[in-house]
Amino acid sequence: MSDTVSFEELKCDNGDYIIAVATLDNPTSLNALTHNMLVLLNDQLAKWHEDDNVVCVLLDGAGEKAFCAGGDVRAMHDVMKHSPMEDAKAYCEAFFSVEYQCDYLIHTYCKPIIAWGEGIVMGGGMGLFMGASHKIVTPNSRLAMPEISIGLFPDVGATYFLNHLEQRLGLFLGLTGVMLNASDAMDIHLADHLVLNQEQPSLLKQLQHADWDSVEDSYEFVSECLTDLEQHVGDQKPQPQLADRLTDIYQACDADSVNDVVGNILALPGNEKWLQMAKQNLSQGSAVTAHICFRQIHNYAHLSLADVFRLELILALRSVLLGEFQEGVRSRLVDKDGNPNWRFQSVEQVDTAVIDEMFTSLWRDDEHPLASLGHY
Repeated sequence: MSDTVSFEELKCDNGDYIIAVATLDNPTSLNALTHNMLVLLNDQLAKWHEDDNVVCVLLDGAGEKAFCAGGDVRAMHDVMKHSPMEDAKAYCEAFFSVEYQCDYLIHTYCKPIIAWGEGIVMGGGMGLFMGASHKIVTPNSRLAMPEISIGLFPDVGATYFLNHLEQRLGLFLGLTGVMLNASDAMDIHLADHLVLNQEQPSLLKQLQHADWDSVEDSYEFVSECLTDLEQHVGDQKPQPQLADRLTDIYQACDADSVNDVVGNILALPGNEKWLQMAKQNLSQGSAVTAHICFRQIHNYAHLSLADVFRLELILALRSVLLGEFQEGVRSRLVDKDGNPNWRFQSVEQVDTAVIDEMFTSLWRDDEHPLASLGHY
């Protein structure tokens, strides 16, 4: 069955301890997250969080192509297109609310969560991945926050985790949707361990055979297990893309206006395929998204994690109401014509009043759907 999450509880040798496994099971859609999947995952993670017998959780994706390619934005597009705006708003509010609650739960979990990022890890998949205590990439991993191409914005906690990267590198990732390989992810600290995908059964056996009563620090123990497995990667480690260009990227993003940053990135020299694609994503992407992303990095680095998700829910619903998100998904994923009719044709043309409104809450503070986040 697709459009679900499968759960398994692996008994450990020592007593009643359990290694819990949650597998995103929507492989025909690259494990894109539906509302149903998010509800299932959030509820089960909450149960395991309270179960003292569960000592560690592994989160992975079904199939060989993807951990998770993002949220099911096509379903949201269909609702936005065919339903009254109030119904579309309610549907998207329910989707984003449970998604952000799940992301927050993973970030604040009381026991190790291993996110096994085999294959594609994008958008909503990054939201799950970045909250995990142990973020695993494999030689096949491809990571990105590509929202600029669909008129959304870097969400699922990106206001938090992109701001934790060095020298506004997060701004570059958000503006360009650049696709990172496993070595890039390790170099810029978006991932913790690079291991071969076929090592997962070995890891699970190690965890099952462990004497958990004598483990003083479960996080450190899991890290040691993964560090041992890293030794087997050898020449399968991909060649880094970003490492030699980081100084140029830092300089390009070191400007006080979105117009200047965009101009600097588009002027970066070099014919590398990844860089050309990054520049193309930026030049053809939503100028509204570019402005939102710039503010996320420049104005909101100080927010707590809970406040980040509250802000992002405001931005997500505003994106639905604006129509930019619907048009981006139509062009990129539905009609696939590559010709979105964006609200503005360049970052210079964007009316800042539109961006101001995007950051204006739709609710009073006590009525915000995520008002209780971080307060329980």
